[in-house]
Amino acid sequence: MKVKVLGSSGAELPGYNSPAFLIDGMVLLDAGTIGASLKEGAQWEIRDILISHAHLDHIKAIPFLADNIIIKHKRHSVTVFGTSSTLADLRRHLLNDRLWPDFTRISASIKPVLRLKSIQDGKPFRVNGYSVTAYAVNHTVPAVGYIIREDKSGRALLYTGDTGPTERIWRHAADVHVAIIEVSFPNDMEKLARMTGHLTPDLLKAELEKMQRPPAKVYVTHPKPQYIRQIRKEIAAMRKKTGVVIEILKDGETYKV
Repeated sequence: MKVKVLGSSGAELPGYNSPAFLIDGMVLLDAGTIGASLKEGAQWEIRDILISHAHLDHIKAIPFLADNIIIKHKRHSVTVFGTSSTLADLRRHLLNDRLWPDFTRISASIKPVLRLKSIQDGKPFRVNGYSVTAYAVNHTVPAVGYIIREDKSGRALLYTGDTGPTERIWRHAADVHVAIIEVSFPNDMEKLARMTGHLTPDLLKAELEKMQRPPAKVYVTHPKPQYIRQIRKEIAAMRKKTGVVIEILKDGETYKV
């Protein structure tokens, strides 16, 4: 399994894109960035999108992908997976024919450009050669993380999306090979991190200790670029203390699971 980082930032500034991770060129994990990082041909390969929650920085590229499909008369649908709450927010507040056209009704052929498919917490589902299970995490809006297992290799990726200190997903992480976990703020901003449903390096350490067995590699996503230097130093210090392989993701890079 290969994961291309289209964006992994907790805020947008030049050179820092919103979260989106392309798995093996086909499945998109969150959709804060698509067209700004992928050429047209690569965009047409996306058929499935897994959404962690409805905050704008995790969904805002979906309407532009749909628009690009219509403009080029591409005859395929993209399935957007999310909880019923997340999909309801997507319909009500974004694809509502006011902020943006409702591409769940607009078609380039006989099928709508976007299909919204509801998922349930803890219930596995199939996506294009992967077994996927969503687990609720602790954020300011209903949110899930995902465990994604490739059929061919058996390799498993855990992705938290946005989360503060949480519990449920870690109980299912014993055989995960790689984890992508958010850390938005430095340690001295723990109060704000907890209030907004995010992690700091110290909070990440506490979350890893909840796992029966930490994954071989932990990649950090969603750092606020304004604090990236401080977060990087604190992650490096944590790595020395714990011995866990931890690295901050870089936009545009591809990582093996």
